[in-house]
Amino acid sequence: MSGLALMLRAMGFTVWGSDAAASLQTARLEQRGVRVFIGHDAGNLKDAEVVVVNSAIPPRNPELCEAKRRGLPVYGRADVLAQVAACFENTIGIAGCHGKTTATAMCAHVMEECSGDCSAHIGGEDFDYCNLYLGGEKYFVTEACEYMGNFLHLRPDVAVILNTDADHLDYYGNAERLAAAYREYACGARAVIVCGEDPVSKDLKNAVRFGMGKNFEIGAENVRSNGGKYSFLLRIKGEIFDKIRLNVYGKHNIYNALAAIAVADHYGYPAELAVRGLQKFRGIRRRFEFLGDMNGAQVIADYAHHPKEIEASLRTAREVCGGRLFVIFQPHTYSRTRLLFDEFVRVLSTMENLVIYKTYAAREYFDAAGSALTLSESLPNSLYVESLRQLKLYLKCTLMPGDVALILGAGDIYFIAKRLLSEDRPL
Repeated sequence: MSGLALMLRAMGFTVWGSDAAASLQTARLEQRGVRVFIGHDAGNLKDAEVVVVNSAIPPRNPELCEAKRRGLPVYGRADVLAQVAACFENTIGIAGCHGKTTATAMCAHVMEECSGDCSAHIGGEDFDYCNLYLGGEKYFVTEACEYMGNFLHLRPDVAVILNTDADHLDYYGNAERLAAAYREYACGARAVIVCGEDPVSKDLKNAVRFGMGKNFEIGAENVRSNGGKYSFLLRIKGEIFDKIRLNVYGKHNIYNALAAIAVADHYGYPAELAVRGLQKFRGIRRRFEFLGDMNGAQVIADYAHHPKEIEASLRTAREVCGGRLFVIFQPHTYSRTRLLFDEFVRVLSTMENLVIYKTYAAREYFDAAGSALTLSESLPNSLYVESLRQLKLYLKCTLMPGDVALILGAGDIYFIAKRLLSEDRPL
């Protein structure tokens, strides 16, 4: 929402809004001329003519209720994003249950390097572009979020599908309905780029496919790891190009890079330019981000909150970690934990030093079956904690030089970890 607010501001609209708490994002909005009210109140609407809400806003929200009472037009975030995208010559929508933010940012760097005429709406904080980059009107790269079918409002010229692993089953009900939504998303685009290793790819007959090996139009070969950062030979439609070395950790980022290269190739740009753009990508905050040291141990934060993402993050951490690996995981929403419970147990049970932090509820009410405590009780190797003080005491007493503490989750655990590392915060 903050990136969209800045985009509308740049287009000449007067924009203001509200959030539950002050943050770096709200401060940045204020600095760029977007007034932010802390807390939700009907009076925050003032003389607004249009109200925009995201899918997490409950019907009883006082501002939403006031907007309806006044008869103001109320639009969903996805609707407004689609209208903004229509202002650009070419829209590239990046969809997938994992990797959207990184792939969107990678694609933005690639298309900017290729064309010098690209803007991007990013769901996270790129180290150079933040969450909004305004560089031109020829290309617009944006995340296409599958939550509640939001990506179906977007009609991109190029639809990219990274993966379709089961998620948001509280809305879709089952994996097949989710896959059907991805197929519908693809049908709304002029061209489709899809991971050829994902099951949905077999249903998209005219798509360009990317993946590991020689079986795809865009492929990675001779994959090598150097301390968790990967290099590979790029193959485009049978032609081999120079080795690519990524600046970010994790084998999964090869797929994100291939997707970005496939977009550039679709528009006819040479591989050399696309690769140069990738080299300028330095990463995203909360994606295997080094936060600092505690007791001589590295503290790394990662946004992983789905079992597949956790699996990838653990694999990367094991490549980086020279000593013991400690994992602190905060479940994100009760429904996701409950619906994917067995998968969470399977992935996390491999960890010896595991802490489960209390659930980040987001938009949901308490559900014992999907709570962090219930998850911890199914993981005999885990310790359950629910306060910064408890977490800090545990880590201070256990971490040693050479260890790695990996902080996982999409909730407030990132900010808790930052506070934990702050020297001036007393126990």
